[in-house]
Amino acid sequence: MGLSFWHLVILLLVVVLLFGRGKISDVMGDVAKGIKSFKKGMADDEETTPPPATQRPLELEATAKKQGEAMPAGERKVG
Repeated sequence: MGLSFWHLVILLLVVVLLFGRGKISDVMGDVAKGIKSFKKGMADDEETTPPPATQRPLELEATAKKQGEAMPAGERKVG
């Protein structure tokens, strides 16, 4: 048993009568806003993820202490 064109038209009319055109467009607008904010959140996550370092800061500090060298300012452990 398949849905014919007339079944779909009647179903659409019932949905419009129950919810009204305004509510349906509001719901679709909310769905679109949700999708946009999800995409924005995914893009923000990719931008804020730092690239992996080749050595961890503790290893750099230990290596510098062993060699008696001063660590570069950008690689010092803060805290």
